[in-house]
Amino acid sequence: MLRSFRIGSLFGIPIKLDLTFLLVLPLFAYLIGIQIGEVTGILNIALDAGIETAAVTDGFTPWILGFVAAVGLFVGVVLHELGHSLTAQRYGFPIDSITLWLFGGIAALSEMPEDWRQEFNIAIAGPIVSVLVGVGSYVLFVLTPEAFGEARFVLGYLAVLNVALAIFNMIPAFPMDGGRILRALLARGRSYAQATQQAASIGKMFAIAMGLFGLVAFNIILIGVAFFVYIAASSEAQQVTMKAAFQDVTVQDIMTPAGDLHTVEPDTSVADLIQRMFTERHTGYPVVETDAFGGERLVGLVTLSDARDINPVERDAYTVADVMTTDLKTIEPSSDAMSAIERMRENNIGRLLVVESQNEWGSEDAVGEPASRTNGDLVGLISRSDVMTAFDIVQKSGTVDPSNQPRAGD
Repeated sequence: MLRSFRIGSLFGIPIKLDLTFLLVLPLFAYLIGIQIGEVTGILNIALDAGIETAAVTDGFTPWILGFVAAVGLFVGVVLHELGHSLTAQRYGFPIDSITLWLFGGIAALSEMPEDWRQEFNIAIAGPIVSVLVGVGSYVLFVLTPEAFGEARFVLGYLAVLNVALAIFNMIPAFPMDGGRILRALLARGRSYAQATQQAASIGKMFAIAMGLFGLVAFNIILIGVAFFVYIAASSEAQQVTMKAAFQDVTVQDIMTPAGDLHTVEPDTSVADLIQRMFTERHTGYPVVETDAFGGERLVGLVTLSDARDINPVERDAYTVADVMTTDLKTIEPSSDAMSAIERMRENNIGRLLVVESQNEWGSEDAVGEPASRTNGDLVGLISRSDVMTAFDIVQKSGTVDPSNQPRAGD
């Protein structure tokens, strides 16, 4: 989803900027700059700032102060996410990165805690840090002489905005902190999956209310946040429900076994391949090569997208070997089903080849992954169709019976 690049690290955690951040930063600077007079008036009333309006609205000053305040605001966002990240690390959850993007920041935890106390502490850490940043900005604001009106404006603005950020994040809607805090509290007396479903439903109601308010107020940013919150709440609920459903399910339980697979030879023409796809209603085939002794060796995978790249008038002249993928994404049959789902999502593919892989000395890879140099035996294929069929069965019956499960094979 995110197209980001690394700009540094804090406490060993990579800090990244998404491309959307490069758009929203100048937008925030502009919005602060055009409202600097009104904001100065609010600060003078609320904080007794004593800032001369003329001093901060003259010439290019509004745009400079707008940019500095926008950068300061996103520094506060990084510190907010750092609060989550360091707390998560204390519980043993690695952090992949902190990314700044269109709607703020994201701390990418490699795994979400299912202990309600841990999730509560991780979630509340961010708003606490934001409040502390706001308090710190206010202290600096008070210590800054009134003669430095520009500095007092930035510090006063950041003091108010960081506290507002903490309050806004406490709205009980995924993926905001309030949604995770609500789930943690609900999980005290029910299963993690049930708590997630209930918290997600509440979050979606808040998102709808937020969107309607944004429409009435003609606030595009609020509408965008509402849309993001609604989608994220739905996604979180689906992911946790699927994880609970597949808790004791392995790839072998839901894959299409090798004996039921339709395979194709590397010397098959692309025209014949497409005809087979039309006849057999499949969009992907493992490519196997038969040796002199009648044995079969997996050499690739070919999909409809590979075949249709060839001009129709040239498809008789090209073979499967010319268009197939040899950089195979595989998984062990003993791996859990969620690992297969996550790997398909990460690689943006619709199927994984299931391979009993051994390294060149004949032992399995220590982490259950295909070793870098393998002699793998194809034992099956797992596709999104297999996953969704199994998920439907689990939800309706509460169990997976591999012997009775329909095999989609995609």
